[in-house]
Formats: sequence, structure tokens, C-alpha cells
Amino acid sequence: MLAQATTYLAASPKSNRSYLAINRALEDARRTGSLDVPLHLRNAPTRLMQELGYGKGYVYAHDDMVGAQRLGYLPQELANRRYYEPLDVGAEAQLKKNLAALAEAARRRTTSSDGKSPADGP
Repeated sequence: MLAQATTYLAASPKSNRSYLAINRALEDARRTGSLDVPLHLRNAPTRLMQELGYGKGYVYAHDDMVGAQRLGYLPQELANRRYYEPLDVGAEAQLKKNLAALAEAARRRTTSSDGKSPADGP
């Protein structure tokens, strides 16, 4: 299995866009330091953590893909950052279309019918 994955990756089209993306992410990490993980992504194994709102509003993607797409996964300070910017050529053109469709779906679902952000919880 590992040999098959290695062969697949070796034969796949390459681009430096991922390299540029990781460098932008690393620069943000150096610039901003350690930022808080959004509360809805934090594990809440104790009553105190639950009372503090840890895990509130979390949506498990395998149970509700639409709900999970509405969640924010970056710290608030980086909420609108995009790191990977595919080109309009080769295999990246399809990736760009896929990412644009996901972004559009997320924009349409950003606010629920009651006006609450998904991260606000029930």
C-alpha cells in the first residue's frame, strides 16, 4: 500500500503552489504566534470545559457535511486567510473549480435561517 501511494505521488502533476501556501502559513504562524483554537473545536472532557463553551456548536462532518462546512476552523485573527491558490492550468484548474464551489457553498451557509453563526451553537 505504501509503495502504491509513493508511486502515485511520484507520478502526479507537481506545482509549487502548495510550497508557497505552506510558506504563507508558516509566516502567519511566526507573525501571530500561538493563537487560540476556536472554542467549538476544543475538546471538552470536563464539566468546567463544557461550561466554558468548549466544543459547543461543533458539527461532525460525517454526520452533517453541510453543517461542518459552515464552521470556522482557523483562529479568528486568520479567519479569512487563504493559503493555497491554485492556477488555472493543468490539474490545478480542476482543484480551483472544486475549491471555488466549496467556498460558494460555505458562503451560502454562513448564516442559518435564525441569523446565528454556526459556531454560536444551538
